Amino acid sequence: MQKRKNLLFIMTDHQRFDSIYEEQCGREVTPHLNRLADSGTFFTRAYNVCPLCVPARTSLATGIYPTQNGIVYNDWKGVHAGSYPTIYELLKRADYQLGHVGVDHIKTTTPLSDLGLDHYKSQADYNAWAKELGIPTERDPENLTLVREDVLGQREERRYSNTRVSVWPHPTETYKDSYFLEESLKFLRQADETKPFALFTCFWAPHPPLVVPQEYLDMYPLDEIHLPDNVGEIVEKEPVLRREGVPAQLAEGLTLESWKKVWQAHLALTTMVDRCVGSLINFVKEQGLLDDTLIVFTPDHGDHLGQHRMYQKMEMYEEAIRVPLMIAQSDAEPQVVRKVVSHMDVFPTLVDLLDLDFDCSAYDGRSLRKLIYEGSDSNWSNEAYCQYSGNPNYGTIRRAVITDRYKYIYDGRDHELYDQVKDPAEMHNISGLDENQALVGQLYELCRTYHEKHGDKVFSNTHN
Repeated sequence: MQKRKNLLFIMTDHQRFDSIYEEQCGREVTPHLNRLADSGTFFTRAYNVCPLCVPARTSLATGIYPTQNGIVYNDWKGVHAGSYPTIYELLKRADYQLGHVGVDHIKTTTPLSDLGLDHYKSQADYNAWAKELGIPTERDPENLTLVREDVLGQREERRYSNTRVSVWPHPTETYKDSYFLEESLKFLRQADETKPFALFTCFWAPHPPLVVPQEYLDMYPLDEIHLPDNVGEIVEKEPVLRREGVPAQLAEGLTLESWKKVWQAHLALTTMVDRCVGSLINFVKEQGLLDDTLIVFTPDHGDHLGQHRMYQKMEMYEEAIRVPLMIAQSDAEPQVVRKVVSHMDVFPTLVDLLDLDFDCSAYDGRSLRKLIYEGSDSNWSNEAYCQYSGNPNYGTIRRAVITDRYKYIYDGRDHELYDQVKDPAEMHNISGLDENQALVGQLYELCRTYHEKHGDKVFSNTHN
């Protein structure tokens, strides 16, 4: 029997869709990911299902939409997803050597640490390793800002990572992602050649706090950084609730010079993690395993970095919910696919491409096989859905549907509509124009129907 393909699944955190092929200060920001995009299928219009870590990652692992699996916010100790098999469990059943290294923000009934993985290293393992070296891992209070957030109908105070930039005061090889890289390589070195492996490496960068090794900050001189035109700018006809959200509060009072420092740090961290990704892929190549390995790359979500006068994620603009997605394997020709696809499609695609014994016919996600091998699929529906329900409990509401041209957003009170052909920066909310009322009504119904089908109560508790 022919051995199944290996799987190398790589994630980053807070990495924007436009970091791929981006150039700043005379250099490629992500040279290694650019080469991966060149060699595989690069989906340029991929969307996550939630601009928040745990819901995004849990849906990726289960193939189930957040409002259906029950994980809609970062509940670290309470709710777990329903009894849906994860991609980890399916791979284990197929006798893969299974490794997970890095961020483990997946809330399933059986935690990743209890699945009997062959190699499992999380942030807790890094913290213990760093402590032995005398490196503190506790959050610095200066890197946190107090905001007021909707939690179960009340405005409560919460602290979130802010825009402060500082230098990592230790050797770069002690940075969290350097540790994750070495643990990933350790798993690959010890893998049994007679069995397929599946390695999930989930890097931390460019997640805030913005603590950056100096060598990477030096790559991006402040006076050479180019900012997008809408940094610090608010949407025309912005709904009133947007300024009450966490991302808007975190962006209050920042000047363009301040945003340049934020971009410098974010670019530096993105380049640093790109080098880690490159080292991982190069090792697979040097071992002669590239032809037998399916490589998948995607972040959980992006970051506004000052655009729409917002910081971090938690909103439905492109900077937060549009993500790079690359799927590379030797028997598929490199190509760019511009269809609207979703993180929901990743689970059934892995089941399909790795020939796992599981029926995904009842799942919402669709296998990307035809798009990967043929570049087109006559039955493909150009729609993706996204939700945000607050953090660390139900509170702020956002629901969205993205089509080939438009994005519609509903917050339980107001509507937003963006023409992504005429207004790719999403700065002109055209939902109130008379000529768009029929379209707004159509997209509202599309969004409502999908979310109610997936157990969402938002629309039944509000009015159009």
